[in-house]
Amino acid sequence: MRVHIGSDHAGLELKDHLLNWLVDNGYEAVDHGPFVYDALDDYPVFCLRAAEGVAAERAEGLDSLGIVIGGSGNGEQMAANKVIGIRAALVWNDDTAALARDHNDANVISVGGRQHTIEEMTRFIGIFLQAPFSGDERHVRRIGQMSEYEVTRELPALPESALRGPEA
Repeated sequence: MRVHIGSDHAGLELKDHLLNWLVDNGYEAVDHGPFVYDALDDYPVFCLRAAEGVAAERAEGLDSLGIVIGGSGNGEQMAANKVIGIRAALVWNDDTAALARDHNDANVISVGGRQHTIEEMTRFIGIFLQAPFSGDERHVRRIGQMSEYEVTRELPALPESALRGPEA
């Protein structure tokens, strides 16, 4: 499996560690940068490229995933989620790593390089990469609603219970 990875300066140390870890664990790593430390770099430059790589390969039927890393992971997740077809999840523990795949079929993980140790983040990423999507109907339905909105910009229909109001 190919894993696209991008970060900013705050995630550079983890990114460099992960490039070796991914190869050691049987993954093909695609490094979208940065390649040198620059405290003024802009995370969208690298994270959008990583997300675009994932989206392009998934559109070709490949099972690629992505990793974006910053100080908190918040901005990096937001950037990745701007790419059509990407579902990037901000992960901060083992459960959110597993649920991102199991319930949301996330294809990009975002982690905060200043929030955890390298060992913790490596573990989260390992869980994410190995966790399957459950395929449960309710999760498929919800992902479908998001994917349809992404293309049509039409809001999903309200459920009948929402139409009755609070007195129902």
